Amino acid sequence: MAMNNQGTNIGGPQGYGRPAAPRPGRQDPQGDVHGGQGWWSDTTVRQPRSAPTRGPADPLQPVWDRAPRRGRVLDVLLVLVAALVVGAVLLVLSLSLGPSAFVLCGILALVPLGICLLGLRWIDRWDPEPRGALLFAFLWGAGASVAVTLLLGTYVVELLGDALTTASADVIGPVLQAPLVEEFAKGLGVLILVYTRRSHFDGPVDGIVYAGTVAAGFAFTENILYFGSAVMDPGTTGGLVGVFVLRGLFSPFAHVMFTAALGFFLGYALARGGGNARILGAFVLGLLPAIAGHMLWNGGTILLFDNFFRFYFVVQVPLFVAAVIAVVLLRRAERRLTEARLGDYARAGWFTSEEVQMLATRPGRSRALAWARSVGAGEDMRAFIRTGSRIAYTRQRILGGRRDGDYVAEERALLVEASHRRARIFQLASAVR
Repeated sequence: MAMNNQGTNIGGPQGYGRPAAPRPGRQDPQGDVHGGQGWWSDTTVRQPRSAPTRGPADPLQPVWDRAPRRGRVLDVLLVLVAALVVGAVLLVLSLSLGPSAFVLCGILALVPLGICLLGLRWIDRWDPEPRGALLFAFLWGAGASVAVTLLLGTYVVELLGDALTTASADVIGPVLQAPLVEEFAKGLGVLILVYTRRSHFDGPVDGIVYAGTVAAGFAFTENILYFGSAVMDPGTTGGLVGVFVLRGLFSPFAHVMFTAALGFFLGYALARGGGNARILGAFVLGLLPAIAGHMLWNGGTILLFDNFFRFYFVVQVPLFVAAVIAVVLLRRAERRLTEARLGDYARAGWFTSEEVQMLATRPGRSRALAWARSVGAGEDMRAFIRTGSRIAYTRQRILGGRRDGDYVAEERALLVEASHRRARIFQLASAVR
């Protein structure tokens, strides 16, 4: 692998060690390649700043020595509070359904939950979010959002009933009240993450991952409720199987899709350096498609179609396909962002052009990891790749003019960390030769 190590060159995976082929496009002084960049292209000129030049020595401490204690304490408190609420909600469900039915329904609810989490992991693979933030997102969805929904649901139904006297209860409850209250309750969790984990909220993909995780937690608890209702009805075996197939296998991503729209808007607002006004505006704006999609989903067989399968294949499947295509395009934009931003550091001497291609492509990362494992440096290579992604997004925050953190200091510390990781990789690789 050809890596920038003060002239040292150790053979690595095939394809590295020669200059990368230039990509078409016009470059500006900051190194941006114009044409089809993605959602981040209009934020790179707000705060033009050259990448810091690499010197012979850098006295800065690695970034792992700089973690703010107050932030860690807040994260732990949020997770603990959310976990307590989840415990209380699950206890109420257990008492309501009975231990046997609760365990059975919980096991069944794990199936769609696993499907959702695997899908979200696929979306989040390029620049993984902190596990603590994802844990809070899931706990909020599984507990707090359910509690908020149960507390507000009755009042909202009464208000809607008074305002819409001609509407039937079948429409007011599932088509109007449920989307309004549930999306608001889930959205509160995403909004909390915006203010407590803003340094890890880089754009729409991050917003989709956080919002989708909140929604997956909510769907997990809601599925226990639905499965429990089927169990409690007489002649339940067929009914439970039908509910499980429809909710657990046919539409496990329903809630994820709704709330992901809100996460997209919040992530986009943050990528543009959003202050409180822009964030709250994005929250309200993002709730609109989330609520509308939820209303369409719940009301499709009540107001539009008289057959579930016709509604499923005419409306639900195309919406899911469109969502997948949108996520694929956003993931490609993430890769282009990584390549463009790390290219700035390559010109400043922090990375080689081969390293940029390694860090900014999926095949490059796979080959680098395979080679690193062969020399006993797999963990360090994974850390090097993660640090490279963090460096790229930190520079994007700087260029976008975000002022919600000391990103210049974080940039320098991450560059030092990348240098330490590189040196460690070369040390391990040299030892086996």
